[in-house]
Amino acid sequence: MRITQTLLDQLTEQAKASPRLRMNYDLRNSAEDGSQRMLNAIEPGSVVPIHRHRDSSETVVILRGRIVEEFYDAVQGAGSKVQEIELSPNGEVVAVNIPAGQWHTLRSLVSGTVIMEMKNGKYEPLTDADILR
Repeated sequence: MRITQTLLDQLTEQAKASPRLRMNYDLRNSAEDGSQRMLNAIEPGSVVPIHRHRDSSETVVILRGRIVEEFYDAVQGAGSKVQEIELSPNGEVVAVNIPAGQWHTLRSLVSGTVIMEMKNGKYEPLTDADILR
């Protein structure tokens, strides 16, 4: 499979039309694939809850646009931001690897932003215990 600008443009248009202002594209070979690999088009204003992946690290690569990854410490159900890192294709940081269990979220800074996300294991929906409120 080739990831083309046309594919990124189509995914961005779908994200713009989505109430969540984001749209993903599965890059796995089949539903039985034991990994998670996806493109994610994220428009400014999309709300990604602060969350964690207890059993997997997550690698995020920015393909176009700009995002800020935010990292949090959680203490008794509350969280405080401890770091933020801006990613852009031509910037200082183009990818981050988020350790398993790290609370995080991201914000899209410009329209047309697309990232690639990769995690270990099959897809498991987040539980309430994995979303910081």
